[in-house]
Amino acid sequence: MVAPRHFLQLKDLSRGELDHVFERTRSIKERFKAYQRYWPLQDRTLVMIFEKASTRTRLSFEAGMQQLGGSAIYLNTRDSQLGRGEPVEDAAQVISRMSDIVMIRTFEQEIIERFASHSRVPVINGLTNEYHPCQILADIFTYIEKRGPIQGRTVAWIGDSNNVCNTWLQAAEIFDFNVRVSTPPGYEVEAERAGLYGTDHFEQFADPMDAAHGADLVTTDVWTSMGFEAENEERLRDFADWQVDADMMSAARPDAVFMHCLPAHRGEEVAAAVIDGEQSVVWDEAENRLHAQKALMEFLLLGRVND
Repeated sequence: MVAPRHFLQLKDLSRGELDHVFERTRSIKERFKAYQRYWPLQDRTLVMIFEKASTRTRLSFEAGMQQLGGSAIYLNTRDSQLGRGEPVEDAAQVISRMSDIVMIRTFEQEIIERFASHSRVPVINGLTNEYHPCQILADIFTYIEKRGPIQGRTVAWIGDSNNVCNTWLQAAEIFDFNVRVSTPPGYEVEAERAGLYGTDHFEQFADPMDAAHGADLVTTDVWTSMGFEAENEERLRDFADWQVDADMMSAARPDAVFMHCLPAHRGEEVAAAVIDGEQSVVWDEAENRLHAQKALMEFLLLGRVND
């Protein structure tokens, strides 16, 4: 049996493969907008395993699989044997014999890697503590859609060096653009955790205004990610000067776009005037999760499709 391709980190696909996925995203989205039925995954089954709650991840994968002609099954670890101590390896062997592709949204990256190593079918990372590759897949496609190639551009990441930030750093290495990260003291990027082995595409800034200066894309995320709720009050104090507001966007290029993976807390990590303003592309970004993930599932199950 041929070993399945997995998507556990962005770098699991090559630059050429990711470019193909972007082209398929464009084509699949055009068909969707034209109400053209496209069912390449008819009779295929996606199993979605959630250990962390979600709105966009569940909706985009479930709707996406149905729009490709397949079916999707939702499993929450609270409602399955995984939540009662069944080894991840055993669950992988059983689930992968009853489905065609699996998406997992969980805590440690190690969990999804253990599952994938015992799976007979492709496994997709729907989010872990370390990485969020599906989000950045949609984000980069959105930038290409709005402004053209991202190569050589500058992305400013403002806020916590979390899983989304880590994946932006991986993307910069793959697509040859620059990421400027500004975090409060004590929240800096951990190079090993980010999987960052070079520094040619990454700069750290103490002042968020300096990071945003001349940027082509400014992006952020909530200050308190899932699993860190006990630190919320402390983080609100620490991150108070790291809100993306109108002044910060004015420091970026005039045609810069603003992104946020959502959900957003207006008045905390982003000002309402920014997320609801003309430079914001967050709603296109959210929709593109649907189309990029359809293209990803098509690629993992069928390989390169050209039509």
